[in-house]
Parts: sequence; structure tokens; C-alpha cells
Amino acid sequence: MNNVSQSSSSSSSVNSASISASDPNVSRSRRSANGSQTMAAEPSRRWRDVFWLGIFMIHLILLGGALAVLGLNRFKRSDRLNLDRFTHKYLENQKGLTEDYWPLYALAGGVGTVLGWTWLLFLGSQANHMMKIAVHILTTYLAVLSVLCFWMEQFFWGVAFAIGAGMLFLYVLAVIDRLPFTMLVLQAAVKMVWSLPEVMRVAYAFMLIMLLWMGIWSFGAAGVVALSIGDGGRWWLLVVLSVSLFWTGAVLCNTVHVIVSGMVFLVLSHGGREASSMPPKSLMKSLRYAVTTSFGSICYGSLFTAAIRTLRWKIRGVRSKIGNNECLLCCVDFLFHLVETLVRFFNKYAYVQIAVSGKGFNHSARDAWELFQSTGVEALIAYDCSGAVLLMGTLLGGLITGTCSGIWTWIKYRDRVAMVGSTAMLMGMILVGLAMVVVESAVTSIYICYAEDPLLIHRWDAEFFNQMSEMLHQRLQHRSARAREVLTHNRVDNHHTLETLPF
Repeated sequence: MNNVSQSSSSSSSVNSASISASDPNVSRSRRSANGSQTMAAEPSRRWRDVFWLGIFMIHLILLGGALAVLGLNRFKRSDRLNLDRFTHKYLENQKGLTEDYWPLYALAGGVGTVLGWTWLLFLGSQANHMMKIAVHILTTYLAVLSVLCFWMEQFFWGVAFAIGAGMLFLYVLAVIDRLPFTMLVLQAAVKMVWSLPEVMRVAYAFMLIMLLWMGIWSFGAAGVVALSIGDGGRWWLLVVLSVSLFWTGAVLCNTVHVIVSGMVFLVLSHGGREASSMPPKSLMKSLRYAVTTSFGSICYGSLFTAAIRTLRWKIRGVRSKIGNNECLLCCVDFLFHLVETLVRFFNKYAYVQIAVSGKGFNHSARDAWELFQSTGVEALIAYDCSGAVLLMGTLLGGLITGTCSGIWTWIKYRDRVAMVGSTAMLMGMILVGLAMVVVESAVTSIYICYAEDPLLIHRWDAEFFNQMSEMLHQRLQHRSARAREVLTHNRVDNHHTLETLPF
């Protein structure tokens, strides 16, 4: 962290070069020379990705009906709807009821909500410490959970948590030199979000909406846990319900992402929320666009973005520690370029473009990635680990939630601890993620604004602009040095090959 802060004095030359007339950054500023050319025009927006909007809404309606049936079937008395006739081959004569397991999920919802609200409450004063704690404690917490699962004879989850702890430890070692700059970016994002209390209220509201849906979802999940079907059948049903909950949670998180991104972009473009050029009721307009014309794009992107982004982080961490093993490096490079191609069409920066211009998801993702590559800012984004740090906080919140529900389940129904604990962990991750996405939205908006017009960031925070410019200069130099090294190595190899060939 000290290295980044000390670079602010040495970056004065970069600052002066960045804002001079001859710098290419000035040419990037033409698009937003009047403050906010894109959103000030208020063009009429078309509905985008309507197919995925329809799929999501149909999925919600069908799943809601299925959850009601599964929950009511064992509410107050066993097999109220006579569903056991469809599973008579797998009957285990279980006497569980929905209300036996529903309170366990209620505890998960309560703990996840408290953790999410606590994060938002202390965002302005303790966010930096909370993110550092998440990075350093998560590995230890996973290891402790692994030991606890082995003691409870949950061998699958013990192995899974042990592998997770080992992979996370290796990842942190791979990116530990990037954490100072990552914390710098996150502090700037927290500063921006804390100056916009209205976006915090949006996060609170969406957490309540998610909590209401989780009440319905957990009613059906409790009915599944109480079913008189074999463990295999119950697990398959819970996996289907969990995938649905993950998609629904991701849609709500990314809706908040679009709303906050649009607001942050406006504030940076107009030079502050109190600027006279700031459009009236801007938050309500962002909210209206997010839940109407752009909602299909949000549903579409929420299916794939999280998985591709996580895979990209893992491959980057492994790739940076391979060394000179050319065979392994070739395989990892193949996967890396494959994932990079997917990132071109599925990345979180698309949500800023969706908020600003209302384009479709793939179009927005492609435009954002081409903007980063054409300006060199992609080198800075590749170095930044802010998304991974926020994901660690989300995982820690989910693990704490799952632990609380899992311990209570262990006391009452030991044979159901894995089912309830794993699904409760997912509930906690989604609720905490709704709080974390507020900061992530500010990070993505800052990078988009820096790529389009660096003067917007300079006007907002000159010191932060200097530090970003200095780091970008270092990363571009590093990439140029690596490219020259690879080119020289290939030339030497080709020359050696020609010398060994017979005349």
C-alpha cells in the first residue's frame, strides 16, 4: 500500500502528461467533453434481450408454483398433497415436516441480512479493515470448517473445504503484490458510494426483496428436505432449487449494479451530484431503466458472467506462478485465451454500458472490452483484484451463515446437516453479495470513466488519478518488457533450429 501511495509524488509528470493537449487521453475525452453527452440526451430506449426476460419470468412463475406445492405437501401433516405416490419406489418412511426445517432457513436469512446490513452500515468507516479481514481470515475459516466436517463425518464437505482452503491460499500468494493497488481502488470506490446515500437505500430495498423471495424459496426447500424420498432425490431437487436461487440472486445483484453504475457515471461525468447540469431524479431514471428496458440484458448476463469471471481469476493466478514449464504454460495459455474470448462478450463492465446507453448485454460487453484494450486500461484491470477481494467477503458471509444454520441442524437433525448447511450458505452469499455489489459497481464505473475520459477522474480526485496513471504506466512498461523478452527468446530458438538443420 505504501508503494502505491508513495508513487503519487513521482506521478506528477504522468499527471501533467495525461492532461496535456498532446496526450491521447485528451482525444478520449472528446466523447464526454460537455460533462455527460450520453445520458444527458435522454434518448428513447428499446427493450433488449427480451427472450431472456421471458425465460426468467416463466422460470420464476413455474418455480414459485413448485415451491408452494413442495412446501405445502408436508406442512402440518405428512403427504398432504399425496405426492408420495410418485416416489413409492424410493420411500424411506420419513416423518419430517416442512415446519421442522423452515426455521433453520429463517435463521440463515436473518444472519445473512444482518451481515449484509452491517457491511453497508460500516462501509464508510471500517470497509478497508473489513476487506482485509475477509482476505486473511477466509483461508483459515475454510480450514477450520474442513476439520469440523471431518469430525462430523461429513467427508465430502471436509475434502471440499480443504481443497478450497488450499486453492485460496495459493491464489492469495499469487496476487499478494497486487493487494496494495487493489485496496487503493476499493477505497476510492467506497469514498464514491459513501457520498451517495441514495444508492445505499437501493441496496437495502433489494435485500428486503431478496429476503421475501427467500421466504418462499426456503418454504419449498424445507419441504424437499422433509420429503420421504431417498437422499439422492432430495439432493437433485436441492441442486435445481439452488441453481434457480443463484440465478435470481445474481439478477437482483446485477440490477443493483446497473442502478449504482448509472448513478456513479452521472456523478463523475457532471463533476458531482450537486452540479447544476445533473439531471433531475437521476436515481429513479436509472431504477426505471434497470427494471424495464434493460432487465432482459441483466437476466441474460447473470447466467454466465459470475462463472466466467471466477474461472478467469483462477487461470490468471495459476498462469503467474507457472515459471518456465513450457508444456504446462502452453496448456494454461490455451485455457486463458479461451476464457479471454468469453470475457469479451461476458464481463461485469457491460452493466455500466447498459446503464449509460441501454444497449444489449453482448454489445455492451464488447464495447467495454474494446474500449479498455484500445486505451490500454485493460492492463490496469488485469492487475486489479478488487472483484476477487469482494468475492472473498461474500464467501465469508455465506460460510458464516451456513455455519450458524448447520450447527443448529446438527443439534436437531444430524442426518440433514449437509443439505441445510450448504443451501443456507448460498442464501448468505446472495444476501451479503447484494451489499458488496454496491462497491463493485463503483469500481466498474471508475474504470469505464477513466478509459473514456481520464479528466473525469482527475476532476473528482486528483491524487487517485495520479496513482492510477502511475500504475498504468508501470503495467504497460511491464507488458512491453515481457513482449520484447518473448520476441527475443523466439528469435534465439529459431536461430538455433536453423543452425542444427543439415545443409
